[in-house]
Amino acid sequence: MSSKEVILTQNGLKKLEEELAYLKSVKRREVAARIKTAISFGDLSENAEYDNAKNEQAFIEGKIITLEKMLRNARLIEDDEVNRDVVGVGCTVKLQDLDGDEVMEFTIVGTAESDPANNRISNESPVGQAILGLPVGSEIEVKVPAGTIKYKILEIK
Repeated sequence: MSSKEVILTQNGLKKLEEELAYLKSVKRREVAARIKTAISFGDLSENAEYDNAKNEQAFIEGKIITLEKMLRNARLIEDDEVNRDVVGVGCTVKLQDLDGDEVMEFTIVGTAESDPANNRISNESPVGQAILGLPVGSEIEVKVPAGTIKYKILEIK
């Protein structure tokens, strides 16, 4: 991972810090105990438990390094710096699908916090990029994998 700036809300920062603390304090110990147990089985050359535990250890260490880099390069978006006149990171936006008349609400977050299943979309996603900097009432067309969708910004909060 490069030293690209990672935009986070206060909630996103807290979640990353909690995940990092969990990996360092709990998961590392669990995997170390699994490795110790697997070693006690003898012959490491044909020891699947040992191989699996070592692979998990490598994954956890990689994830720890990634989270530490993200936190070092984090830029926190404070609630009071979010401009509600135009769409920006930290805003919750109500959009109307002009073709299907469906109304949906998304919170625009940095890539690290993106969770489309919970209506948290990245500022780098097609929809996120298309609406950034636009005021209420703006109509846009967004190219998505399924085609082109037309939206109208109904509300920014």
